[in-house]
Amino acid sequence: MHFPRLPDWLIYGAVVAALLVVAVGRQERSDAPSPPPPVPGGEGLPLGPASPFDPSIVVQVPEKGQPGSGTAFSVDDSGAWLTARHVVDGCKQAAIVVADGRGVAARITLDPTGDAAILTTEGGAPAVPMRGMGEPPRRGERAYHPGFPQGHPGEVTSRLLGRENLVVRGRGARTEPVLVWAEVGRTDNLKGTLSGLSGAPALDGAGRVIGVTVAESPRRGRIYTTAPETVRDLMLQGRRRAAGFALGEQITTENYGRVADGLRRDLRVAQVVCLKT
Repeated sequence: MHFPRLPDWLIYGAVVAALLVVAVGRQERSDAPSPPPPVPGGEGLPLGPASPFDPSIVVQVPEKGQPGSGTAFSVDDSGAWLTARHVVDGCKQAAIVVADGRGVAARITLDPTGDAAILTTEGGAPAVPMRGMGEPPRRGERAYHPGFPQGHPGEVTSRLLGRENLVVRGRGARTEPVLVWAEVGRTDNLKGTLSGLSGAPALDGAGRVIGVTVAESPRRGRIYTTAPETVRDLMLQGRRRAAGFALGEQITTENYGRVADGLRRDLRVAQVVCLKT
């Protein structure tokens, strides 16, 4: 039996189409966990206020802090930064990394009720804008988390599932409301734990801070951030006025890696290290 020879253009077209299908399928799935469950309570609806009846997640914090690293972001041009409390809790000497092997000393102010902290340095970087409390988080909305997972530049993207209560046992024991997100994408070469991303901003599509990244549940593919009210209260306690200007560029799944690189390059998002406990 003789089969007719297919035209070269038809063969090349089929190969290109197959490559496009694979590329589109991988665009947001690189190294990410399984697809998240449907967003409970109706996608797009604003979240209600925090409640003691929200589901809880329990974390155990060692009584003695250990030197380590995390992520911080600028909230005041004069030298104020936000990070996760557990990154610097128990730390006697912390620094914001400004270049390879170079850092500036940071004074630490812990949030007494939430997993957040303010770092103060001599001199600062342009502030990352905050989202106003008049615009509550909405179920299913997307967030972008630029920082230093595993001590290296990287970022993830997620979708909002709802609220939970974070129950901390050990050092700094407390219960606080948090937002829970399903991870849906990450840097291509980033595999495994997101350790080091703690303290990173969770940014909405306009580049405004919704919360501070504080924990992950790798098995469930979950990321936890402080609730917006935690950030607001800490800023008020520190008498810091949140920046209201936008980044000037919408963040999307197409450009969030490039935007994250720009934030790190401008030191608006920086690595924080604990040098001594």
